[in-house]
Amino acid sequence: MLTSLRYRLKGLISHIWAPISAYAMLGLLAAMMAMALRDLIPSSWAFRIGADAIDDLLNIIASSMLVVTTFSVSIMVSAFSAASDTATPRAFLLLKTDRTAQQVLASFIGAFIFSLVGIISLKIGIYGEGGRVILFAATILVLVLIIFNLVRWIGHLTTFGRMDDTMKRVEDAAANAMASRLETPWLGANPMHRDTLPDEVVPLRSDAVGHVQLINLDRLNDCADEAGCSIYIDVLPGEFVYDGSVLAHVLNGQVGEDYDALLGQIRDCFEIGMNRSFDQDPRFGMITLSEIASRALSPAVNDPGTAIDVVRRMTRVLSLWQDRSVADVEFPHLWIRGLQSDEMLRDAFAALSRDGAALYEVQVSVQNALLALVRLNPSIFAKGAIVQSGRAMSFSRDAMLIADDIARLEAIATDIRATADLPAPGSPLTRT
Repeated sequence: MLTSLRYRLKGLISHIWAPISAYAMLGLLAAMMAMALRDLIPSSWAFRIGADAIDDLLNIIASSMLVVTTFSVSIMVSAFSAASDTATPRAFLLLKTDRTAQQVLASFIGAFIFSLVGIISLKIGIYGEGGRVILFAATILVLVLIIFNLVRWIGHLTTFGRMDDTMKRVEDAAANAMASRLETPWLGANPMHRDTLPDEVVPLRSDAVGHVQLINLDRLNDCADEAGCSIYIDVLPGEFVYDGSVLAHVLNGQVGEDYDALLGQIRDCFEIGMNRSFDQDPRFGMITLSEIASRALSPAVNDPGTAIDVVRRMTRVLSLWQDRSVADVEFPHLWIRGLQSDEMLRDAFAALSRDGAALYEVQVSVQNALLALVRLNPSIFAKGAIVQSGRAMSFSRDAMLIADDIARLEAIATDIRATADLPAPGSPLTRT
């Protein structure tokens, strides 16, 4: 249950209303502290601060924060639209959860709520003389916070939603997902190969349509332990399933109605929705970067430089995948597939090779990236790199007109095949 709870908490915190609520609670807390501590303030302090002075400050904050918040929201919407139009609509997910934008907007709205609470409290006279002193001090702190966040927001707007900023966000999300997966390549379960399933397994089929957003492995392992069965998971986070597709295979366990109840409990461990997430899905990051490159190569944009930049960013993310791995089994009753390098390379380079078929500078970047990955670790990348290199060459031969350019690309493709050193059968497990 901890995995599911952490997933839900992260989803809740990513929404903008979470920091807004936190700032609003701080405003209410300041008002309650002023009421509670008003009798502890010396009367000589209170006479120096008039109610009118605090009321004017609070009115200025209330009116200005409403305007600033409206202006900031319009800027954010424009940035979202620009990122969707120039990069890819999938980048909107990352811009929407930008922590700086959320915290700045939350501080503005929180200051607005604080000022409203202060104005109302002053009008009904619940603070008293001592409470006005505490309210004045809290108002000064709010003003300092507003000034700090205004300066921070202005600096943030110089890059927010721009192409470089969007690509960096997607690259960082893909790299974080890749690094997280490489730490536990089989998510704590036993390594599984589809062609080694026991004959007696019973398939568990999906009753929903969408992408696998979360697999609650903790609960799944507990179910298998209690029922005395083994579960072979057939999907990974991010994969698309439909009504009737196989989620897992169950070996042994209870019989009769108890077995049907067990299958229902196992099915509940798979959370399915229509949106993919960057958190547990490294392939989604590769797909999103590839979409940015494809958009840049469209005739309407015609920006091969951006596509080349994307190739280099994808190479940097994939280069994290360097070492061999031994399964660290945390869930002994579960089996699952690991990441497949050929699938990752297809997500990264397949569409890019097609859309940039006629551009030598793009194709040479793709071939050099594949060569770099093979040289980095042939046991992981060799098979997929050879496939994607050959696919890119097929597009290039059909689209390019200059024989010398094709010959240069052929030389790099030949080098990729020569560098590839496929592991022999029975070699130690790798993350492929």
